[in-house]
Amino acid sequence: MSEIKKVGVLGCGLMGRGIAQVAATNGYTTIVREISRELNDKGKAAIVKSLDKLVEKGKLTADDRDGTLGRLTFTTEMSDLKDCDIVVEAIVEDLDLKRALWKELDGLCPDHTIFASNTSSLTIAAMAAATERADRFVGLHFFNPVPLMKLVEVVRTVTTSSDSFDRAMAFARTLGKEPIAAKDNSGFIVNLLLVPYLLDAIRALEQGVGSAEDIDKGMVLGTGHPMGPLALLDFVGLDTTLKIADIMFDEYREKRYAPPPLLKRMVLAGWYGKKSGKGFYDYSTTPPTASRLGL
Repeated sequence: MSEIKKVGVLGCGLMGRGIAQVAATNGYTTIVREISRELNDKGKAAIVKSLDKLVEKGKLTADDRDGTLGRLTFTTEMSDLKDCDIVVEAIVEDLDLKRALWKELDGLCPDHTIFASNTSSLTIAAMAAATERADRFVGLHFFNPVPLMKLVEVVRTVTTSSDSFDRAMAFARTLGKEPIAAKDNSGFIVNLLLVPYLLDAIRALEQGVGSAEDIDKGMVLGTGHPMGPLALLDFVGLDTTLKIADIMFDEYREKRYAPPPLLKRMVLAGWYGKKSGKGFYDYSTTPPTASRLGL
């Protein structure tokens, strides 16, 4: 079993920078690739801010923060990932784009390199088919925020070798995570169950079952969830949720994965949730207040 020493991360957005931060914090030399220097700078600034918060809370020493930053390198060149022992992809949920990147990397990386996708809804096999290393291809689905969430779904396809799967499980554990084994179906374990719940919450709001505040309060106080479904949707991103729902509905053709009309209208209006300032809640106020949705 080859030892993993050098980690590559494709994408420096919300998930990519979180994965890079966790890898570097746990001692790995980590190279992050983005398409522009501006996106790299934005991602690095977010990592610095995250690490500073951990230092303030006493969860990380200043020396460990500096060591983490010293192990991080940012690049716009794919060729800089050629010596990595594992490459984790965390870009947008666009299968054609992912396949193109994997095909390019397949020609750059040595045979022992494991390829891993952080996709939350696409199948791993669909990406592995673009390479000549389907036996060394896995899913590593982290959860947001990556530095705080303990779970990683390790996804094994019909072609993934036992060695590659075992290495991926071991790698996740070295990051301080709790890995679970998941089948290569769209949504894996968590989103297979979570997405219908979130979409049902939108349908309940559409049907006037309750207000956004009361639906969320009901699930927090009634079932012990740390966050209500509509607040969670705002946190995840309504545009991201719509894309995931579309992919899963296309896979399963079941009504429970079909995106509700209200979700589509909100995304068309540019109401993506917390990142755009408005979703089911309006974040221009403190605390946020429920948005008027014309229901």
